[in-house]
Amino acid sequence: MKTLSTIQFRGRLLSIMERKHHWAWPYLTNGRLTREQLKIHFQQEYAVYVRDFPVFLARIHGQNPPAHARTLLARNIFEEDTGGLSFGRSHPDLFLTMMEGLGFKTDEFNRITLLRPSRMYRRWLDTATQKRGWLVGAAVMTVFVEGSVNDRDELLNPSGRKSRDEIDALVARHPLVRHYGVSPAHMDLTRAHHLVEAGHRHDAYDMVLGYAVRAVQQQAVLASLAKTFSLWSQYRDGVARACGLKKP
Repeated sequence: MKTLSTIQFRGRLLSIMERKHHWAWPYLTNGRLTREQLKIHFQQEYAVYVRDFPVFLARIHGQNPPAHARTLLARNIFEEDTGGLSFGRSHPDLFLTMMEGLGFKTDEFNRITLLRPSRMYRRWLDTATQKRGWLVGAAVMTVFVEGSVNDRDELLNPSGRKSRDEIDALVARHPLVRHYGVSPAHMDLTRAHHLVEAGHRHDAYDMVLGYAVRAVQQQAVLASLAKTFSLWSQYRDGVARACGLKKP
């Protein structure tokens, strides 16, 4: 087992992230879902990881990683749990505000029955953040869960901090605004992501690349991300089935 260079290791991470695109997403982004289908989609998302994302990060921080990693995690927790770097409200709360914009009541997100693939994915996120060491937990949550298919562009072609006008223009083009009638006033979660997410992406990769320096660490991270991708795909397939969607 050979230790990968930083460039090689980053490339392996990004190759996993470039597969994080699900066949059912165009149904959402093109405005083809009913209100009931939207509710299923967002209820599962909220209960699987949105509601407890700050808790996942706090578990990792509580394992006492090196000081620099603790700082990066603490910055992320601060924003996720308080909105202290953006709008002064936690991201789970901002998510529920977005749901109110869709016409859903907050109490519809209090008691959610997870689909079986959703439970399997959530169980793995709990395991990864409690029983696999801080480095694997950080990779799973900050690289994979918090990341997207666009990570390569965001890392290698940083656009810099967006202006308020640029962010408002992106909000106006968001599928929930364009296709489902959500008022931009309910979209501060999207605004917060554009304000802070570029920094989070760099922090996530800097942390994992900086501390996974031995072959055994790199392989543990890559194996864990591969497992996360597999369970995420099954979770997204399960939500699509519950919505009655069929793969093209």
